[in-house]
Amino acid sequence: MLRITILSLAIALLVSCTPTKKESVTEEKTKPAEYITADPGLPFSKAVIYDGIIYVAGQVGEIDMKLVEGGIGPETQQTMLNIRKILEENGSSMDQVIKCTCMLADIAEWGDMNAVYTTFFPNHKPARSALGASGLALNARVEIECMAYISQ
Repeated sequence: MLRITILSLAIALLVSCTPTKKESVTEEKTKPAEYITADPGLPFSKAVIYDGIIYVAGQVGEIDMKLVEGGIGPETQQTMLNIRKILEENGSSMDQVIKCTCMLADIAEWGDMNAVYTTFFPNHKPARSALGASGLALNARVEIECMAYISQ
């Protein structure tokens, strides 16, 4: 009888200590992606911002849809200026670039591209991939895409 009483009290104690209100799991809401539009006639965004990262679409060395003259060096210079402009207009900078992909029409021009590219990163060197590719936009010698974080 004593065992039944102790068992009953233990069960009653456990039941009374059990929370009556269910804890709800709240999902952290993230902001939707922000699409930075390019020329309305183009089938892509020039950049997308998502979760504190700006993804800059491949840029070439153009001004008003016309390639700069002079080959890989001047094209790389203008390409990087175009990237810097997009980053700065959207709360980032070249110092916040974490990854770039460089596509070259002729991989043999990598050294000339690299000589200009590195001047844009005096304080750090982002992760980078480089590859040869044919058919770049506007028949460019180089196209570069980047990812950078945005300061909060």
